[in-house]
Amino acid sequence: MGGVLIGFGIIGFVILVGYIVQRSGVTGPSGRVVLNRVAFFVATPALLFTVLEHADVRVLLSSFLATVLCSVLVGAVLYVVLSRILFPRPLAETALGTAGSMYVNANNIGLPVAVYVLGDAQYVAPVLLLQLLVLAPATLMLLDISTSGRVSARSIITQPVRNPMIIASVAGVAVAALHIDLPDALLAPLELIGGAAIPLVLMAFGMSLHGERPLQAGTGRKQVAAASLIKVAVMPLTAWLFGRFVFGLDGADLFAVVAVATLPTAQNIYNFAARYGRGEVVARDTILVTTVASIPALLVVAALLA
Repeated sequence: MGGVLIGFGIIGFVILVGYIVQRSGVTGPSGRVVLNRVAFFVATPALLFTVLEHADVRVLLSSFLATVLCSVLVGAVLYVVLSRILFPRPLAETALGTAGSMYVNANNIGLPVAVYVLGDAQYVAPVLLLQLLVLAPATLMLLDISTSGRVSARSIITQPVRNPMIIASVAGVAVAALHIDLPDALLAPLELIGGAAIPLVLMAFGMSLHGERPLQAGTGRKQVAAASLIKVAVMPLTAWLFGRFVFGLDGADLFAVVAVATLPTAQNIYNFAARYGRGEVVARDTILVTTVASIPALLVVAALLA
C-alpha cells in the first residue's frame, strides 16, 4: 500500500504549496489565472507531446484498454442521464461534470500506484493514451463549441488546430506511429517545459482552495456527489464486471484494471474549467472529494483483488 500513500502524499504536498502561495499573496490576485494559462497553453502541450512521441500505439487495441473504455462509457452515460433528470445544466458544465466522473488521475497518482502497487508502469499507459487522444480532445471540443456561443461545422472541423493540447497530442502520436527519432536538442527543451505542467496544475488547484469552503450550498453539491460516486464506486465495479466476464481478465490484469478505474479525478479537469471559466467550483470539489475517497477505495480493491 506504500504506492497509494506515496502517490497521494506527493500530490497533497504540491497542492499545499499552492494554497500557501495564495495565502501569502506571493503571486498577487491574478496568480492562479496566470498559472492555469501557462499550464494550458505551454506546459501541458509540451508534456503531452513528450509522453506520446515514444508511446506504443498498439496498446489502444488491448483488452485492458477495452475494459477501461467500457467503464468510462458507462460512467459518462450515467452522469449525463442523472444530470438531465436531477440537475440540468448547460453543455459546458455538463461536459465538465461528465469528465470529472470518468477522467482518472493516471499520471501523478496513477504512475506511483502502478509502480509501487501493481508492479508495472505499463498499466497506466493505455489509459493515458485514451484520455489524451480521445477524452481530452472531446471535452475540449465541447467546451470550445459551448463557450463560443455558436455551433457550426467549421468550428468542429477547425477545433483541433485551435487547441494546443490537441495539436500536441496528435503530433506526438504521429511521431510515435511513424517511428521518427527526434534529436535530443529538440526533445530536451520540451521535456523541461513539460516537467512544469503537473506542478503548475496542482499549485493552481491548491491556490483555488484558499478562501473557499468546499461543498457549500448552492455550489453544485448534487453534481459533485454524482460525479464522485460514479468515479470511485461505479467505474471500478463496471471495470470488474467487464474485465472479468466480458474480456476474460484475471489475476494481476484484473486487479490492475479495477485499481486504475478507482483512481481519483485528474486535476486536468479543473485546469479545463479554469481555462474556459465554467464549472470551476464543481470541478474543484469533485477532484477534492474523489482524491480523499479514492484512498480507502483503493485499499479495498487491493484487499479484495491483489
